[in-house]
Amino acid sequence: MVLQEKARPAAPPSAGVVLLRGAVQVAGELLITAGVILLLFVAWQLWWTNVESDAKQSEVIKEFAQDLGPAAPPPAAAPPGGENFGDPVVGTAPGHAGTIGIMYIPRFGPNYTRPIVQGTSQDVLDTLGLGHYESTAMPGAVGNFAVAGHRQTHGAVLDNIHTLVPGDKIYVQTKDGYYTYVFRNNQIVMPSRTDVLAAVPTLPGVAPTERFLTMTSCNPRFGAEERIIAYALMDTWRPASAGPPAEIAAQVAAAIGKG
Repeated sequence: MVLQEKARPAAPPSAGVVLLRGAVQVAGELLITAGVILLLFVAWQLWWTNVESDAKQSEVIKEFAQDLGPAAPPPAAAPPGGENFGDPVVGTAPGHAGTIGIMYIPRFGPNYTRPIVQGTSQDVLDTLGLGHYESTAMPGAVGNFAVAGHRQTHGAVLDNIHTLVPGDKIYVQTKDGYYTYVFRNNQIVMPSRTDVLAAVPTLPGVAPTERFLTMTSCNPRFGAEERIIAYALMDTWRPASAGPPAEIAAQVAAAIGKG
């Protein structure tokens, strides 16, 4: 019978091994902590900033509604041959962060009601809603009425900009009335393409003869390497005294009712 040798005790790890194990443990804990922080940041960006912005935008709409005074009567049926209210009234641009009006886009859902505020700086876009490029025209004016908005965060006011199809209507309400724009097409450009804000979009120096609406946002949805641009042309307008277009009467009543 072969005798079993007595097991010899394992040699203690060297100081270098001990240090390496400690370093790996610390690195692992730091990576876990970084991962948790990253997840919290993503949750803050994609959820909490939207909650905060939605609340603030509701306040802006409420204040706008209060400034309008009594609600206009329900829209009357259009007379034979359609309505003709003449040239649209063009309001004066407010100061920075002042409210211009409200935008309604049925394609984005029956509850899509977003304020339009003067300026495109961070304090406007991160909180108040759609920001109006101050160098561009006001609603209803000949030229280019251009606005910007976030796509996935801070209210996600233009999250569904890519879903617009030609013929979709976009409604803008100001204290003067309702301006109906019809979506034409979109375009993906680099952030340096400021010519999309020209009086005739993409054609700087050309004198405008039509009334454009241009909406800009980041592209892709979870990135900012490009910009997505949506172009529309004004179709009709109604003064405030005539009431809202029938297609958005319920949305307007709900929005103004908040005031």
